[in-house]
Amino acid sequence: MGADHLLFTYGTLQDPQVQLDVFGRRLTGTDDVLGGFTVDYVEIVDPRVGEATRRSVQPALRETGQHLDNVTGTVLPVDDDELDACDEYQAPLYRRVAVVLRSGRRAWAYVSH
Repeated sequence: MGADHLLFTYGTLQDPQVQLDVFGRRLTGTDDVLGGFTVDYVEIVDPRVGEATRRSVQPALRETGQHLDNVTGTVLPVDDDELDACDEYQAPLYRRVAVVLRSGRRAWAYVSH
């Protein structure tokens, strides 16, 4: 599997069981920071996510544009099929956007609608 994309994760996608459910494998990533965003929490509506994480809420990125706001996360390498699977997993609560991380790397991130 080639890594066609970088995906900035900050919540449930860091959970090994969620990774198995979404990608069919566990992924290893690197730490990074996304500036200009904060994390809010939204109710989990997909019962599979609630079962896998044993939580009732999940984090959701919200853009603030404030340079001092930072979200620490993990950047995962994913291929086209895995990114498509992630789009399906994240709908309808999130939309995928291109971001530039503090390291200068470009990645995809899922933000709240």
